Amino acid sequence: MTSFVPRQAFLNVWSALFALIIVSLGLTVPAHAQVTAFKQAVAEAASGDIEIAEFYRTRSYDPIWTGRAGRDAQLRRAFLSALENAGDHALPVRRYDPTEIRAALRAANTPRARGQLEVDLSRKFLQYARDIQTGILVPSRVDEGIVRVVPRVNRLTLLRTLASRSPNGVFRALTPKTPEYNRLMAEKLRFERLLGRGGWGPDVAARKLEPGDSGNLVVILRNRLIAMGYMRRSATQTYDAAIQQAVQQFQLAHGLTPDGVAGQATIQQLNVGVENRLQSVIVAMERERWLNRDRGDRHVLVNLTDFTAKIVDNGRVTFSTRSVVGKNQSDRRSPEFSDVMEHMVINPTWNVPRSIATEEYLPLLQRDPNAAGHMRITDVRGQLVDRASIDFTQFDTHNFPFDIKQPPSRRNALGLVKFMFPNPHNIYLHDTPAKNLFAREVRDFSHGCIRLNDPFDFAYALLARQVSNPEAFFQERLATGRETVVPLEVPIQVHLIYRTAFTQARGRTQFRRDIYGRDRRIWNALSQAGVALRAVRS
Repeated sequence: MTSFVPRQAFLNVWSALFALIIVSLGLTVPAHAQVTAFKQAVAEAASGDIEIAEFYRTRSYDPIWTGRAGRDAQLRRAFLSALENAGDHALPVRRYDPTEIRAALRAANTPRARGQLEVDLSRKFLQYARDIQTGILVPSRVDEGIVRVVPRVNRLTLLRTLASRSPNGVFRALTPKTPEYNRLMAEKLRFERLLGRGGWGPDVAARKLEPGDSGNLVVILRNRLIAMGYMRRSATQTYDAAIQQAVQQFQLAHGLTPDGVAGQATIQQLNVGVENRLQSVIVAMERERWLNRDRGDRHVLVNLTDFTAKIVDNGRVTFSTRSVVGKNQSDRRSPEFSDVMEHMVINPTWNVPRSIATEEYLPLLQRDPNAAGHMRITDVRGQLVDRASIDFTQFDTHNFPFDIKQPPSRRNALGLVKFMFPNPHNIYLHDTPAKNLFAREVRDFSHGCIRLNDPFDFAYALLARQVSNPEAFFQERLATGRETVVPLEVPIQVHLIYRTAFTQARGRTQFRRDIYGRDRRIWNALSQAGVALRAVRS
């Protein structure tokens, strides 16, 4: 079979070859031949990328980077200026090294070389735009518990925006605009200067220090607290009131019990170096890019590492309560995602998840059919089954045919209210009868859902937007003892996040323990992608 080459494609290829021959002979290339050679090079270089190819096709392969027109030069300057600051944003700068780009611009002295460079600059721009706007990594590839959907911007839209708007304005718009991101970046630069000065001094090599102690270990503790900014300069060698107060402030900033005693957990956190804290800040910046979206003027924010749930109104925390999160086990860790809360359920029934029913309750029933007598066992028709007539030993995790439910009561595992944002992970916020757990410092005990220390007050805060007396409204329905669904007239966004470093509008940056090891995995992935720590000497 004879292949057929379209006439225009043949002419384009011939024109490009003709231009190359002319150049090799040292002759002058006609202007139209140069244009044709450039466009042919753009078309070839872009052919493997659908969005870039479409962008250049719709503009007849005209340049936006390499032309001699004033706007092309302006765009090059704006891009190179942005790339000079890429390190400030903790980006992998080698992906788009401005020094290499300048060298490539100087070396591109033929139409074909300029065409290839034109496409390469567009690729580098798209990579940079994605990295700084919505993150370097794909969250779920780093950890399966990070099921967050990242709001990626369409690549073709980015290129068309770049070609039609003010270059400086486009680059400014790429950077996340949240106050949290700006404060984290400022903290990153501060820690880089601390790293350049050598850090905070020697570690505190003690198991425990407390008020009244004295000696060299207390001096090391004192000096480290001074270097960290928790106390003023002092010559004391005794664990006095000033050191005790500084330890309390440190404990508050690190999610520790503020007893003023430097116990094992406190000393462990005191000895975390500047490098590790800087890594936490950089990871937090990446996580902030993943959440670069409208979070709602009013939203619920659950920080898993901080063991808190908050209501945020127009950037200000208006309600906060302690929380219990999923246990640090493979099948219990609370996932990270965003969804929309639609309703609450007062006096809820607990529909026991199948994993819990088969792994925890089935073994009990196999030993004693009357075990867990407060639970209802129903068949596929929803009918209550007679436990005495069932041989539970014939079932396993695969063929167990029943549902297990716990009716509303104060003993119910969900407590007296749950807050629903329907999601495929079966995660929600709820009350609990196990109130003693909220006194713990580290609160990872649940099967994955988020337990609230003050669920009634949380409900009142949500209902205040739709009823005049939220407490009376809630208590009236609670008193019936019947399961009652209360829709939220205005659904509210819920964000389950995981931040081991986070800032405050006023006050110190907060650090928390990496309870699930997720931040360690993110940092390793960022490092492999080319993100590096910087030490700034000033």
